[in-house]
Amino acid sequence: MKTFTLIRRALPTALFLLFLLPALGWAGNIAGQRFGGADEIILTFATAPDQATATNPQSYNVHEEADPDIRLAVTRADLGGDGRSVTLKFEAPLNTLKPHVVAISGLGESVRVAKSYLGYLFGILVSALLINNFVFTKYLGLCVFFGTSKRKDTAKGMGFTFLVVMVVSAIMSWFFYQFILKPFQLNFLQIVVFIGLVSLTVQAVDTVLRKVNPVLFNSFGVYLVLVIANCVILAVPLILANNEYNFFETVMLAVGAGGGFMLALYLMASVRERLELANVPRSFRGVPIAFIVAGQFALAFLGFSGLSIF
Repeated sequence: MKTFTLIRRALPTALFLLFLLPALGWAGNIAGQRFGGADEIILTFATAPDQATATNPQSYNVHEEADPDIRLAVTRADLGGDGRSVTLKFEAPLNTLKPHVVAISGLGESVRVAKSYLGYLFGILVSALLINNFVFTKYLGLCVFFGTSKRKDTAKGMGFTFLVVMVVSAIMSWFFYQFILKPFQLNFLQIVVFIGLVSLTVQAVDTVLRKVNPVLFNSFGVYLVLVIANCVILAVPLILANNEYNFFETVMLAVGAGGGFMLALYLMASVRERLELANVPRSFRGVPIAFIVAGQFALAFLGFSGLSIF
């Protein structure tokens, strides 16, 4: 009777652990898994595995979770100095944005390898902000960029306005794409619908800004209206639709793109204010020197190329 009572009390705990361990990603003897370099997956075992099996590339069957029929060739399997970690090397760089499945035939283990989702969201933000800045790496939105970057006050105001328009229009575009265009197969109307949503947002900002800060509104001039057809504003909805981003990924992309545009405006305005005091040759004054400065900023931002977040 006493044994039966102990088993009955221990059964809920055992069942809880049985369902909890797979949810935490623990698969048998594999204690940890992560992406290493561009062509690496690192597995960490709880106990030292059989060396012959662990270092044999043929022991591993690796594929993207969405494409189980396409096997990724493992060229090397290197055992770490601790005797528990194995680094898998592949022929080509891995698409680390997608989860992968690693099955170890000799050890009877299978594990899912994926990046942290919060890290993935942060990567979208930093990519749009710095690595793939829409102004300095894609050269989009240059009309508004050069027109409103003469003074830092105007640049900050336009940058913040641009950020608000970007986020609001991207969120509305995501809802329209997911719940109207996509279900009814109206993808060919993407550009028309997205321009209409941006126009609606700009008109609302125009009305509010006219009442709240008339001085800043007048300093924008015609450039506030040009935001409607700005390439950056239109690029974000098209990217989110093409990549099938969810709501949180859309917000990160919009904040990153808007923040990147605001950063570019402020940097450019800071330099152009100082250029007014510099002895610039007459033939380079105005727009020519502005293009030269923008080109130098673009070269500087190339330093972020290849930067990997998480």
